[in-house]
Amino acid sequence: MEPLWGIDLGGTKIEGVVIESKDNLKVIHRHRIPTEKDKGYEHVQLQILKLLSEISAATGLKPTKIGMGTPGTTDPLTKKMKNCNIVAVNGMPLKEDLEKKSGLQFNLANDANCFAVAEANFGAVKEHLPNAEVVFGVIMGTGVGGGLVVNHKVINGRQGIGGEWGHNFLDASGGKCYCGKIGCVETVISGPALERFYTSLTGNTIKLPDIYQNYLMGNDEAAIATMNRLTHFFGKSIAYIINILDPDAIVLGGGVGNIDLLYTEGVKEAAKHVFNYQLDTLFFKPSLGDSAGVFGAALL
Repeated sequence: MEPLWGIDLGGTKIEGVVIESKDNLKVIHRHRIPTEKDKGYEHVQLQILKLLSEISAATGLKPTKIGMGTPGTTDPLTKKMKNCNIVAVNGMPLKEDLEKKSGLQFNLANDANCFAVAEANFGAVKEHLPNAEVVFGVIMGTGVGGGLVVNHKVINGRQGIGGEWGHNFLDASGGKCYCGKIGCVETVISGPALERFYTSLTGNTIKLPDIYQNYLMGNDEAAIATMNRLTHFFGKSIAYIINILDPDAIVLGGGVGNIDLLYTEGVKEAAKHVFNYQLDTLFFKPSLGDSAGVFGAALL
């Protein structure tokens, strides 16, 4: 059986994986390189092809088709990218251009959809709640996104924006989003947004994992305020999803999703806003780790 190749295109890094088959998720090879999105659309394409070349050199394998998760979506009508926080690719026919340059077949899907379908069918939800009908997958990292899986299948929607949680209004304090709106979820609880908030309080710029460590040490008031902001607004924003979809399970992925507070204080905050006398939604850590998105891409 031919191995499956997947790429997870992120705002900071591009990850590639080769797995044995859809029935055996054993990793043959896994590799990451920086996206370098500030260098423009052509450069991002070249980085994707560079990644494939380096994986081929390391494994001796050559793909014929690639599944790729993107932090945006391909418009069903125009076939061009939209809603991507790698803004250089918006309005561009990424799939077509990659196929022309590589001679390979590319299948593209939103990265949060890839993450959600992988965890629903092969990961945490499959392990703990195999009969789940509705699963919502959350990506919280450089950006914030969501993927909706119903009866094991992704709901893309008429406009290709099914599950787009990150670009609903949350709080004006988040400021302007790259999408042109003000106060999107992404502007409040993404990794860069939380780092900016900490900097606004201290004048110091440090990475979110260090902010979280300072919070755990208990002697950094700005770190405590930053984590309180995360849990408060996570709870408020995810409660909207629960009220509308009432999912069986929510899986939290991405770098911000690694923060354990979300499963305790964040869930408590969600319970305050859910239209029920208690919160019964199950929250899971991704059992596929940070590979869920790229596995889901390979399974395309």
